Amino acid sequence: MLKMARNEMGKIKLHGFNNLTKTLSFNMYDICYTKTVFDRNAYIEYIDERYNAERLTRILTHVTEIIGANILNIASQDYDPQGASVTLLICEEPINQASNIELQSSDKSDKTDNFYNDKNINSGTESNADINKDNEQCKNCKNTGRNSIVAHLDKSHITVHTYPEYHPDDGVCTFRADIDVSTCGKISPLNALNYLIDCFEPDIMTIDYRVRGFTRDITGRKIFNDHKLSSIQNYISSSVIARYQMIDVNIYQENIFHTKCKLREFDLDNYLFGFSEKDIHPGEAREIARRLRKEMDEIFYGHNFLEE
Repeated sequence: MLKMARNEMGKIKLHGFNNLTKTLSFNMYDICYTKTVFDRNAYIEYIDERYNAERLTRILTHVTEIIGANILNIASQDYDPQGASVTLLICEEPINQASNIELQSSDKSDKTDNFYNDKNINSGTESNADINKDNEQCKNCKNTGRNSIVAHLDKSHITVHTYPEYHPDDGVCTFRADIDVSTCGKISPLNALNYLIDCFEPDIMTIDYRVRGFTRDITGRKIFNDHKLSSIQNYISSSVIARYQMIDVNIYQENIFHTKCKLREFDLDNYLFGFSEKDIHPGEAREIARRLRKEMDEIFYGHNFLEE
C-alpha cells in the first residue's frame, strides 16, 4: 500500500494547493413561552435586537479569526421592522498579501450600519462594500422577520440567517439561527464550533460537517480528508457535551458527520418570557412545561408527535 508522503514534522506533503472543501452547518434553536400577544411581540423584538446585524457581525468576525482567515470588508444593514443583512469579504492570506480590492458604497438607507468603515484590520484598510444590489433585492423582504449575514472568503464563505417563529395559538415561540462555514485549503471551520455554541447558548443544535473534493500528496495519491475525525463531538468541549443529550449519525466512508444536541436539564423559568413559574398555578405550569418539552422533542427528533 502506497503511504502518503510526510515531511520531517509529520505533516502531509501536498502537490499544489489543498483544495478540499470543508463545510460546517450549525443550526440552533432557542425556545420560549409567552402568555399574550404583547409578550410574544416583545420576545420577537428582544431576539431581533439581541441578534442584530452589529452583534452578528462581531460574532462572524471572530469566527474568521478563529479559523485563520482575514477580513477584507464588512457592510451591514438592519431592516424595519425586523431583520438584517451583512456581507464580509475575507481572504485566507494576510491582507497585505491579498489583491487590492476597490469597493464602493452608495447605500441610501438610514439604517445602514457600516461600523467597520475605514477601520484598519491586520494592517489592511477597509472600505464599504457595494451593497446596492443587496438593497434592491431586499426591498420586498422587510417583513420576513429574518436576519441574514454572508461572509465571503477568497475561496470560501460564511453565511448566517436568523428566523423568529411562533405557534399560532399556544404561546410557544422558536428562534432559529442557521450558520454555514465553508472553507477551502488548510483552515477548518470546526475550530469555531465551541465559540458558536457559547455565543448562542442554544436549547437545541443540529450540526453537520462534510468534506468534499480531494487534494493530492506529492506522489499523486488522492487525499479525501486531511484531518482525523470520528465524530463532530471530537471538536466539542467536554463541558458542552455534559450539558447536552447527543445523537450521532455518521457516514464515515463519505466524510459526512451529523450530530443532534438537546439540553439535558429543563428549568421552566428559563423558558418563560414576561413572567415566572411562581406567577402561575402549578397545573398551568405543568401544561406549559409539557408544550415546551413537546416542541423541543419534535425539533430534536425531526417529526411531529401526537397529542397525549
